[in-house]
Amino acid sequence: MEHAALIESFAEFKEFKNIDRVTMMGILEDVFRNMIIKKYGSDENFDIIINIDKGDLEVWHNREIVADDAVEDQNSQIAYSDAVKIEPDFEVGEAVSEEVKLNDFGRRAVLAFRQNLVARISELEKDGVYRKYKDRVGEVVSGEIYQVWKKEVLILDEEGNELVIPKTEQIPSDFFKKGENARAVVLRVDMKNNTPQIILSRTSPVFLEKLFEQEVPEVFDGLITIKKIVREPGVRAKVAVESYDDRIDPVGACVGMKGSRIHGIVRELRNENIDVINFTTNNALYITRALSPAKISSIKLDEATKRAEVYLKPDQVSLAIGKGGLNIKLASRLTGYEIDVYRDSDIDQEDVDLEEFSDEIDSWILDELKKAGCDTAKSVLELPVDDLVKRTDLEEETIKEVMRILRAEFE
Repeated sequence: MEHAALIESFAEFKEFKNIDRVTMMGILEDVFRNMIIKKYGSDENFDIIINIDKGDLEVWHNREIVADDAVEDQNSQIAYSDAVKIEPDFEVGEAVSEEVKLNDFGRRAVLAFRQNLVARISELEKDGVYRKYKDRVGEVVSGEIYQVWKKEVLILDEEGNELVIPKTEQIPSDFFKKGENARAVVLRVDMKNNTPQIILSRTSPVFLEKLFEQEVPEVFDGLITIKKIVREPGVRAKVAVESYDDRIDPVGACVGMKGSRIHGIVRELRNENIDVINFTTNNALYITRALSPAKISSIKLDEATKRAEVYLKPDQVSLAIGKGGLNIKLASRLTGYEIDVYRDSDIDQEDVDLEEFSDEIDSWILDELKKAGCDTAKSVLELPVDDLVKRTDLEEETIKEVMRILRAEFE
């Protein structure tokens, strides 16, 4: 294999792997010197000249000319009779440089050279990817979806590096197609079998925080601080924000005119409902804001146990609890308090609209009771069970369970 052809192939490999020129030349020389040491026992008297851009590689063996019978070291000395074959004008005592052809090393040595080079560059490339993404943990990256599997999605960045979004780090409603672009935050970088594995996440609160930084200039500039984020990925999130500049409304700035800023974030998160609230060190007020959109009548805090008793009008209870108890769960995680919800005691004995029990009783059951002329809790409790069985399509056990729930309201 000729020098130029060999170097050209390495130059192509360099460009593909995105190794800089100086580093590539250093690796080439180092690997080549190892090959020289294997053949000659030492590389002290050899000069290696590499020009990757032109595809040139030259190896020169430097020796001192001595008398034919005075050669003691073949690597540093050359017999006069051999030197004049290179150049007739040479004399004893002069230095001679003789070019070493690549073919002189033999085909096996050249193949070993190439294998060592590929291994060194591959190792360097892996180390470079590891260090690059180790420094980017917590940053949002984007790439093209290359492969979609059941347990993970493989993404390629602009340099062809492989990034992975495990199923556990995907939003439940995420649907990826090969060739599309996707964004996620770098969660961590692991080394597996000496290969860097870059793990991305779309469910991490950090992803939502970074999206706010991209969409809201005041957050990026530090004028607005995101104090805490809690999420149920793809469903709902609560974000507490604060501004040290009284002229800036942090909630208004994050939401934008007619929701212009937050809409892009909501779309990216598959229509995740995002509540942005003002952070405060007043815990009672903080909990009140965290339970938005419900309006609280009063609140009692127990700082020792970190519990909060929240009292609301009957029509606000379901709003505070939220579908599947999600609103109150996120509010608890945001504030750090266990929150207990109660209906106002002064109206406990008044009648309650059936819709206020939608968080405990299925809507189709409530619809059946309404068809039977029952719109409130007491209107249901005043009727016998067998009468309700006849007037609705509900089973007796279902009606008894409904009555138990309604009766508990007035106990």
